[in-house]
Amino acid sequence: MKKYKQKNKGFTLIELLVVISIIGILSTLAVVSLNNARVKARDAKRVSDVKQIQTALELYLSDSDGYPAGNNLEIGAAAASALSKDSGFASASSGTIYMGKVPANPTPGGNPYRYTSYTNSSASTVCSVAPCAWYRLTFTLEEQTGGLGIGSHTVDPTGVY
Repeated sequence: MKKYKQKNKGFTLIELLVVISIIGILSTLAVVSLNNARVKARDAKRVSDVKQIQTALELYLSDSDGYPAGNNLEIGAAAASALSKDSGFASASSGTIYMGKVPANPTPGGNPYRYTSYTNSSASTVCSVAPCAWYRLTFTLEEQTGGLGIGSHTVDPTGVY
């Protein structure tokens, strides 16, 4: 019986290129899926943040018979990082605290959360002294989330639209 010696051990160049190509395609698909998941997570956080802020504002309303004063105030930033009965939206809280840390817009993407108070529900005159009768809070979504589409949205005492 003859013994055959195998001269070529290992993979051919073509086999290696095919495997590398498959790995490249799979990793590209994984990165794309991960980026989509990140966008959806940021949007879900935005909707959750806005609902929490809305709840805190309703608690403020029940104690103060109105909403805190503010004109195009970027909430969640240093100047408006808390919500309390005595200070409204401010960097420091005193009295009853409704939100010790007001959430900021998750980055990247979207615009900062903006709060404006008004003297009436027609939102025609900005209210500068609390208690105020009405408010509007604006935020932005990067993709459709639930029943909300891409783009800018408004929250007021009646809901989100």
